[in-house]
Amino acid sequence: MNRKLICQILNHEMMLATGCTEPAAIALTAAIAREQLDGELEHIKVRASANIIKNAMSAGIPGTNYTGINYAAALGAVCGAVDRQLRVVDDARPEDIERAAHLVENGYVDVRRAFDPDKLYVEVELVNKEHQSRAIIKGAHTNVILVERDHQRVGCELPGQTMETDITPEQISRTLNIRTIYEFVETMDRRQDDLHMIQEAIEVNGHIAQLGAAGDYGLNIGHGIRNNQEAGLMGHDVVMDAVAMTASGVDARMAGANAPVITNSGSGNQGITATMPVVSAAKTLGIDEDKMFRAVTLAHLMGIHIHCRFGLLSGLCGATVAGTGSACGLVYLLGGNVKQIGYAVNNMLGDVTGMLCDGAKADCALKISTCVNTAFQCAFMALDNVCVQPSDGIVDSDPEQTIKNFVRLGNEGSPVMDNIVLDVMLTKHK
Repeated sequence: MNRKLICQILNHEMMLATGCTEPAAIALTAAIAREQLDGELEHIKVRASANIIKNAMSAGIPGTNYTGINYAAALGAVCGAVDRQLRVVDDARPEDIERAAHLVENGYVDVRRAFDPDKLYVEVELVNKEHQSRAIIKGAHTNVILVERDHQRVGCELPGQTMETDITPEQISRTLNIRTIYEFVETMDRRQDDLHMIQEAIEVNGHIAQLGAAGDYGLNIGHGIRNNQEAGLMGHDVVMDAVAMTASGVDARMAGANAPVITNSGSGNQGITATMPVVSAAKTLGIDEDKMFRAVTLAHLMGIHIHCRFGLLSGLCGATVAGTGSACGLVYLLGGNVKQIGYAVNNMLGDVTGMLCDGAKADCALKISTCVNTAFQCAFMALDNVCVQPSDGIVDSDPEQTIKNFVRLGNEGSPVMDNIVLDVMLTKHK
């Protein structure tokens, strides 16, 4: 077991971001292009893949009342701070937001679909009467592959990025499996192993969950659960308390609360989902902090393990992946063994597989509440040694093969599903 590499994988696949990561990637691309444009900004051209368009159309932009690709691009071009990466517009001032809105409302931002084979593709070109600049992010939310100034290519490395710290999906796939993850979590030493992103996830994602619980955001799924608990329609128990806490964090994030999250595999919602159910359950059940920390680590590593083959964006909802990680973390939290963790994988992917991703938006909190509730049920079944049988659906006797079957469904089915979903969404908006 390469302990150092596992820690590097965690710290590479978990990062700080504010708001939905797809609008953030668009704003970051625009900000990178703006650094290369001489003179006043006059026109913005955005070209993005179907998955980016789908996930950015309805997501709230932090610190504003706006949603959508055009506003994200305009704000990034007006005031984006490239060195802050996915927190690129955190410091936008009221006058910056007003300037961005002026560009959008006067038709100076043109958004179209890019037919690039990569699911994660953002291209932003900025022009005025005399000068041009362009930037492209592809394959990952901060992976800059091209920066152009007056049609001449220039350097494209983001501040703080080095080749030595780059981790590939193939490297993750070769390194992680269920048994290796379990053995790492059992033996990890928090004094020596670099697990700072797990500690940040517990603190930062806990903060946005509290923010969502205290405020008025989106569909208020978390509030609704608590109101129903008080009315006696739902129970005050370990499951519903965790569902409410997790949903509250997603409520706030998708509504554009100006508060960061720690992501998992490029998604803030998945970062919240891999963290908060385990944290909430540990608190409700009085389980000690060390066991909780190890369980959260396992949940995140399982999410990364599944996602490395699944891709950052898909036609299937990523909450199913993070929810599976969370179910595995709950099994560990409650004293389960590696075999029972495999049962949790089979139970989850025998249940929530097929949940469609129709973009990032307020009702992501509703989908995540479904996945968290299911994670508890699947974990409890696993602890009772109850497992969906290999004769059923895509489930295999080997949970690693079940994961491969799930990934195949997502990867091979996504192009058809994404095109249909995007067509419906664009037609509806017209």
